[in-house]
Amino acid sequence: MKITEQLTGMGVALVTPFDKDENIDFDALAHLIEYQINSGTDYLVVCGTTSEYPTLTDEEQNKIKLFVKDCVAGRLPLVLGIGSNNTKALAEQLQVIDTEGYQAILSVTPYYNKPSQEGLYQHYAALSKVTPLPLIMYNVPGRTGVNMTAETTLRLARDFPNICAIKEASGIISQIDEIIKQKNSDFQIISGDDNITFPLIMLGATGVISVIGNAFPREFGRMVRLAIKGEYEQARQIHHRFNELNQLLFVEGNPAGVKSMLAHFGYIQNVLRLPLVPNTAKTCDRINQVLDELGL
Repeated sequence: MKITEQLTGMGVALVTPFDKDENIDFDALAHLIEYQINSGTDYLVVCGTTSEYPTLTDEEQNKIKLFVKDCVAGRLPLVLGIGSNNTKALAEQLQVIDTEGYQAILSVTPYYNKPSQEGLYQHYAALSKVTPLPLIMYNVPGRTGVNMTAETTLRLARDFPNICAIKEASGIISQIDEIIKQKNSDFQIISGDDNITFPLIMLGATGVISVIGNAFPREFGRMVRLAIKGEYEQARQIHHRFNELNQLLFVEGNPAGVKSMLAHFGYIQNVLRLPLVPNTAKTCDRINQVLDELGL
């Protein structure tokens, strides 16, 4: 199966469950993985932003990477998150990292440095020359401080065939639409924002790397699949149903919102590592109220 087919539909950016002492709760992680597989999730993203990877040691990230691979055992495609604002160090890491069991790499634009568009181009050009797997770029200016323009994205997609997709979380619809309009057929646009996944699929995106899918893989995945099939009215109804919940997910940061939902259902403990903290009682109460109103 081509990588473009493997990355169609709903991918889920896995959270990292912690116990009360902030150790990785591998039992809870195994349960979440089975929940995703049994609910029809199309692929999983490991060690992405939602995993709280900046607070995980290199050893912990490696343990999670291997644990997920072993748990999944080939039942779903896997994408590995690897990012840095040090291009040289990241390129060296890509040359030695064990990617067995994974189908693609997701790499965020360099953060804090605020490179120019040419700097972004040269960063991904350097990665494309050494990556052992197809590369998905990740544009999320709200976190990195820099937006990769449509022109730069299209230039990279044209020049490097092993750059297979972009996870677009800029929220700039006109920019994303321009990429969709001008891209070649082998390059995919993946929504990086649950709340605008439905309209982006209508424009030509091929799916989403989802946060809310951690808690509602069956329901949100159904919306994605309906939209991809062109059954827009049914998909729109699900999209509107999740609207407020999606907004509440991020009101106090990610993954605080989705972790509070998973804790509400008893899947994990509501524990994050500093500098992230759990949602306030007020936000948790509102999330629980919306869940009750939605019958979820």
